[in-house]
Amino acid sequence: MDLFVYSDESGVFDKVHNEIYVFGGLIFLGKKQKDDYAHKYSAAEKIIRFNGGYTAEEELKACKITNKEKGKLYRSLNEAIRFGVVINQNRVLDRIFQSKKDKQRYLDYAYKIGLKRALERLLKENKINREEVCNIHVYNDEHSTATNGHYELREALEQEFKNGTYNCRYDTFFPPLFDNLEGIELQFCDSGKNTLIRAADIVANRIYHLALNRKIEDMEGLYLSTLP
Repeated sequence: MDLFVYSDESGVFDKVHNEIYVFGGLIFLGKKQKDDYAHKYSAAEKIIRFNGGYTAEEELKACKITNKEKGKLYRSLNEAIRFGVVINQNRVLDRIFQSKKDKQRYLDYAYKIGLKRALERLLKENKINREEVCNIHVYNDEHSTATNGHYELREALEQEFKNGTYNCRYDTFFPPLFDNLEGIELQFCDSGKNTLIRAADIVANRIYHLALNRKIEDMEGLYLSTLP
């Protein structure tokens, strides 16, 4: 089985002016499930585009559509596996914000941990089999991260899920999450051209506003982590 992950982010990573930062997205178990949800979400977008008077060229991003329309799109994903991580920025060390590289490293770490915890829960719930996962395909929304940043995130994901990680401080090896993983694919995509990246945008936006308004009880059904 191949896993397909689509994700986006919401908020600004700047603790002086912002309280939280969020990654959110979707995990699909196999290509058929991924394709089925792409068709389902596209159909929901088509209805909203017609009823809302949006042009064919307008991208239905969370920042551009109404709360009612966002709710309809989110509900079209009700049976999908949705995951996220909420970063409480006031608890992140000040030194993390002193350079772009340190900020990106922390965000990569947060993303990796959020995805790992979601996959660990899926394993525990027997929704996926540790030995049957062959490849993980990760698709993120495009942003300003440099090419070497893309490479570092891919390396971090590969270590966590395929090779295992080693903690020098405690002289401990943590085995990889999947026994027979062949590879990790990481792509950064244009949301205007990728239906499921737009779906991930809606999920991330939903988590962001619920977390900001302290409505954790409304996050039921989400594979959610908080950091630090």
